[in-house]
Amino acid sequence: MSAGRPVAGVQRIVHESGRVLADEVETADALAARARGLMFRRSIPEGYALVFPFDGAGRRRLHMVCVPFPIDACWLRDGVVERTATLRPWIGTGAARADTVIEFPAGALDGVAPGDAIEVRDAG
Repeated sequence: MSAGRPVAGVQRIVHESGRVLADEVETADALAARARGLMFRRSIPEGYALVFPFDGAGRRRLHMVCVPFPIDACWLRDGVVERTATLRPWIGTGAARADTVIEFPAGALDGVAPGDAIEVRDAG
């Protein structure tokens, strides 16, 4: 994957229920990686997530320009879900107040709702 670098160590994203939402995690913390996101990829595998960490909470917007497949997006503030959305290929958009945004394959966030806790943690 080329959107960013793997999150330090082997990590996974886990819902408060214990369900692993992703076990292949990348982070987009550089400006170019944030701007590119998932653009120009043909697909992403099941179990994948792209994490966009920010220094503080603010209105975070996503767009699906040049992304030819649907995704699930999750906006977090202090590890708590503010919003989830399934974004449509090419034309989908979404926004919410967050300090972290995570993109997953479509369907990965089924059963995840605002108020739930999500954590990026070491896999070991």
